[in-house]
Amino acid sequence: MKLLSTPSSALTAASLGLMALLTACGGGGSGGGDTPAPKPKPNPVTTPPTTTCSAAGIAASKASTAAATVCMLTSKGEIVVELETVKAPITTANFLAYVKSGFYKDTIFHRVVPGFVAQGGGFVSGGTAKAGALAPIALENQNGLSNLKYTIAMARTSAVDSATSQFYFNTVDNKSLDYSSAVAGKNGYAVFGRIISGKETVDAINAEPQLYTGADMTATEVLLYWATQLK
Repeated sequence: MKLLSTPSSALTAASLGLMALLTACGGGGSGGGDTPAPKPKPNPVTTPPTTTCSAAGIAASKASTAAATVCMLTSKGEIVVELETVKAPITTANFLAYVKSGFYKDTIFHRVVPGFVAQGGGFVSGGTAKAGALAPIALENQNGLSNLKYTIAMARTSAVDSATSQFYFNTVDNKSLDYSSAVAGKNGYAVFGRIISGKETVDAINAEPQLYTGADMTATEVLLYWATQLK
């Protein structure tokens, strides 16, 4: 599915659908039929500076009352999230399965829209889809959790129960992405956790220079080196 590429606070929930092919979402950067759409530059730092969560991240995890937390290292810094195992059990279990399997290692944030979201978890450098996704899960869209700034939620296609590995961070309050109706396009997206350490990292990702004006991707790829469960 092709994603909307116009960064605007008026973007609808449909704009968070999964992409079938990243290069098909170039947005017509050149307009020439024979000229390939521009693509982000590979990140020059391919080796993670550390393979363990920081002391601050571990401390945030220990201070959290949540039953499950995950530490993620990106090329812009560290992020620690606490997960809603009670309100979003299916979504949380799915995310942890991907974390435990190492699926997110060396993936990219393939869709970054300033003032909206930073989305990742499905592609590697160069815009190649990562194989090995698990079966789609049921949409936990009425769990009382809202798409507020610094929450983490699951991306999906226009089909309700279609989320697999891709997730996104809300970089602003996106209440328009919450459930409002069973009608297609209004059934929302499942929030399943929030950032408890590293909010500045998501801000940094969201502030990265865009590939071109109106693009929904960064000029240089933002890597997700690894993700590990802390508890």
